[in-house]
Amino acid sequence: MSDTIKKSLLVQLLGSIKMLEQAIVACPQEFWNDAQEFWYKAYHTLFYLDYYLADNPDNFLPPAPFTLSEFDPAGAKPPCVYTKEELIHYLNYCRAHAIASIPSKNLEQRFVNAYRDYSHFEILVYNIKHVQHHVGMLTLLLRQNCNATPGWVSTDEA
Repeated sequence: MSDTIKKSLLVQLLGSIKMLEQAIVACPQEFWNDAQEFWYKAYHTLFYLDYYLADNPDNFLPPAPFTLSEFDPAGAKPPCVYTKEELIHYLNYCRAHAIASIPSKNLEQRFVNAYRDYSHFEILVYNIKHVQHHVGMLTLLLRQNCNATPGWVSTDEA
């Protein structure tokens, strides 16, 4: 049963990642860094997608050029506006991380930080919810401001 659960979690997370990718790709360049800060919302989503996939959150480091700015208690933003290409690269990194790590995860192992003490099963469900929450925000921004409407993805295969 555990393998079935892991597979289900993986394909649902990959579906969410695909929807995030569609939103990033659909965003017109002129809307990328306007007052809505589409780029930042997409980056925040990717940062935490990556973080919640970590086996040990205390040792988490995002890949270069990204920083730990999301942990800044004052809410500091990254030192620069990341490009679509940089965020698509990060998205592909996260997708590969999910595909490589979820099948071997011990779903009962704990994911513990200052704010959460979840099983890996629960943090994966939380991760899917978090990505979808922000995909919904990004899709709404695209629909309201750019007449762009990325489609729904039910699942995505590993």
